[in-house]
Amino acid sequence: MAKAVAKKKETALSTEVTDLFAADAGMGVNDLGSEDLAIPFIKILQKMSDQLDELDDAKAGDIFNSVTREVIKGKDGISVIPCAYRLEWIEWEPRGTGTGAPFAIYQTGDSLPETERSEDNKDMVVDGGGRYLERTAQHYVLVVDEDGVAQQALLPMKATQFKKSKQWNSAIKSIKMKDASGNLFTPPRFSHIWHLSTASEENKSGSWHGWQITKDTVIEDPNLYAEAKHLAQSIQTGEVKVQHVRDDDGASSDENTPF
Repeated sequence: MAKAVAKKKETALSTEVTDLFAADAGMGVNDLGSEDLAIPFIKILQKMSDQLDELDDAKAGDIFNSVTREVIKGKDGISVIPCAYRLEWIEWEPRGTGTGAPFAIYQTGDSLPETERSEDNKDMVVDGGGRYLERTAQHYVLVVDEDGVAQQALLPMKATQFKKSKQWNSAIKSIKMKDASGNLFTPPRFSHIWHLSTASEENKSGSWHGWQITKDTVIEDPNLYAEAKHLAQSIQTGEVKVQHVRDDDGASSDENTPF
């Protein structure tokens, strides 16, 4: 079977066709609700990722969008606006069993099932029939392309990347700005654009590719800021729903961070 194309090049449209589309803007999509849409997952492709066999030119270390199936080179990276954050503990059934959806999802403050650390560094649920818990930092973001067009996405960080999540959260919280009176304040989480690229990492358990996160620039477009704020509010109200999918790509677990 031929591999899927990672990204198609779009041809330039004539003004006449563009005007036709503009005249019917939103038709057939404006009535779609959150239950009709899938929020993309953004992940780093690892050596064991299925997408390496499915997509042309995809390599370990590249960045993958689960909905558009677009592959971005890891060294080029993506621009994102972090809008909301949740810490979750996801209970999964053994690989190859169940529906592939989480058995349970726990939020901060919930009572967690008892676990014990396995030889392959998983937190196995005691008497859980092979089920295990993954502590996952869920970053809800807007991915901003070169034209300033934004797309909602979920960027999960777990295992070795959990440390990157903590560092990112700390960097976001440390940002200070001055108001018109010269008083310092902490801007909202979604006030800046950040650049995420990937780099090779390793420990005694193996090697993988991880995130490299740097602050890019403050948002200057009021419409983009409003879009980021809307996503943040939608997460708070529960309007945005996520269909979690198991991701066992072979990224290393951090043996020093049981919970």
